[in-house]
Amino acid sequence: MAGCALAYGFGLVVAMLLPGLSIGDDFVCTRATYYGSPDCLGTPTGACGYGEFGRNVNDANVAGVSRLWKNGTGCGGCYQQVRCKAPELCTDEGVNIVVTDYGEGDHTDFILSPRAYGRMARPNCAPELYKYGVVDVEYKRIPCRYAGYNIVVKVKEHSKYPDYLAVVLLYQAGQYDVAAVEIWQEDCKQWRGMRRAYGAVFDVVTPPKGELKLRFQLASSVETTWVESKSVIPGEWKAGATYDSNVQLN
Repeated sequence: MAGCALAYGFGLVVAMLLPGLSIGDDFVCTRATYYGSPDCLGTPTGACGYGEFGRNVNDANVAGVSRLWKNGTGCGGCYQQVRCKAPELCTDEGVNIVVTDYGEGDHTDFILSPRAYGRMARPNCAPELYKYGVVDVEYKRIPCRYAGYNIVVKVKEHSKYPDYLAVVLLYQAGQYDVAAVEIWQEDCKQWRGMRRAYGAVFDVVTPPKGELKLRFQLASSVETTWVESKSVIPGEWKAGATYDSNVQLN
């Protein structure tokens, strides 16, 4: 471990303030740890419902969260780790992460994938950082960016055509939370709310027949707005299939 000394703490980041934790400039103090994973990736059984996407998105720099979970609306949020307090152990840049799971640790807000945790360390210092297990961090919310991707609607594998439809949204860019999803009911000429089944998964029993249109309610700290998909899910949709929404957020 040449050039690496033991220390306690590093920097992490979020563009929203938690009561009692703010340190100014939109940064928040908390603690973070990491979970066991033989390949250092995320988990395909994460509580957001992302499946394999949750293992590999953002080069596997992912995390489970507690207070930032927000009953599942926190799924897909991006956070940046910065302002390392132990420069002899951690980098100034930290690591950007995507929320893909729920988790609680020892008074921690973040439970990082081993890969994300180790990438906060300076060269040759990751083994020393792992030894601490739980570390102090600072964090703030940042926009997610997925170059070349629109929001993708994935039909969950446990969907049963044509009686039960469950979907999860992938590549959720920007700095918005998906607060609600609605499906167009053509016979009634109105939008019908889908249930948040768990995490980022929304479902509906007896979905409308034929091509399906969805719209998403996007919420940030300053506004709430509805965005309608510019394309449709085919009438004969298939479990496990993905469909491009042609909606791109900044």
